[in-house]
Amino acid sequence: MATFAYTARDTASGREIKNTLEAATEQAAIAALLNRNMLVLSIQERMAARGKTRGGKVKLADLVMFTRQFATMIDAGIAIVQSLQALAEQAANKVMQTVIRDVCSRVESGESFSEALQKHPKTFNKLYVSMVSAGEKGGLLAEIMSRLATYLENAEKIRKKVKSALMYPTGVIIVAIGITIFLLVKVIPVFEDVYKGFGAPLPKPTMILINLSHLLKHYFLIIIPVGGGLIWGWFQFIKTKKGRDFWDARRIKLPIFGQIAHKICLARFTRTLASLVRSGVPILDVLQIVSQTVGNTVMERAIKTASVDIERGEGISNALAKHPVFPSMVIRMLSAGEQTGNIDTMLERVSNFLDEEIETTLSGLMSLMEPMLIVVLGVIVGGMVVCMYLPIFNLGNIVSGNG
Repeated sequence: MATFAYTARDTASGREIKNTLEAATEQAAIAALLNRNMLVLSIQERMAARGKTRGGKVKLADLVMFTRQFATMIDAGIAIVQSLQALAEQAANKVMQTVIRDVCSRVESGESFSEALQKHPKTFNKLYVSMVSAGEKGGLLAEIMSRLATYLENAEKIRKKVKSALMYPTGVIIVAIGITIFLLVKVIPVFEDVYKGFGAPLPKPTMILINLSHLLKHYFLIIIPVGGGLIWGWFQFIKTKKGRDFWDARRIKLPIFGQIAHKICLARFTRTLASLVRSGVPILDVLQIVSQTVGNTVMERAIKTASVDIERGEGISNALAKHPVFPSMVIRMLSAGEQTGNIDTMLERVSNFLDEEIETTLSGLMSLMEPMLIVVLGVIVGGMVVCMYLPIFNLGNIVSGNG
């Protein structure tokens, strides 16, 4: 529901009334006033308070939908304000709806579209605003918004693939931990009570498992908070500058997962660089923006160092080649792009190639991970069962020894 400020005249008394009314559309508001025997003199939708949005977060999927719809409407010749008003009515996310209405209000008051977007950095990052600004200056807003929508759709596609790939192993690990805790707390103590009557020393693996069960039972209320606290502390640590530097330097060197993380950062770097260069943003501004959106501090520092060399007159490929975080394939394609004057096209091909490699690696990893996790789960549960049945396998020796 939207809020409309209106001025109307009461047909019975002739008195002029100024007030507000909530309705789905302006036509619905006028109809409601007419039903009250009021003649509408003026009516206008009241926009949200500037610079203020409700709590919450705008999902990337909502931003993608807004960008694609806005690009289509602008390309069809619909005015920016009308497009924003229509999109505000359609937005399912309340935060996004509030943001769009504020942007619309600012555009109506004389601000440019990019200036209005800049007031909401949590929703529209520097990359988004810079591309829109370049589109406004070049008179290519519809084309730029379409490119931006494609860029965001690709980013959302990769994010969903990575998220999907992590869901299965995460689920299996949680189930494995749950089963292990259940066996240690509920099942193993039962076996322990049975074995107490044997009057003979138990096998070492069985004793280790029983001691582990005692530890978990007696200190369960301490172990769980301590474990949760360590996990929380780790996530808080990697949010700090020192922690992020530490983690980013190591995660791209991890086996398999490090390669995927590195390729994702490279794909983001090449796609963002291609989009900004194609949009006509100055190269030094491009590098500054890309360094903030690449998602890895090692690569961020390398880009910033390279931008200093580029400012001194060095070529982009030569400046980036000094940093091993950029593979030779990316450097060669950049060099070819510089020589032919088609940097954006070359970078786009690199990003597409990296996207395909990421998808192939994730698919292969999922195919390999499923049997591996089943084996690990089987070893954990099977190992515990074997450890608990060892005294039974050795029952004959224990009985003869007692006799």
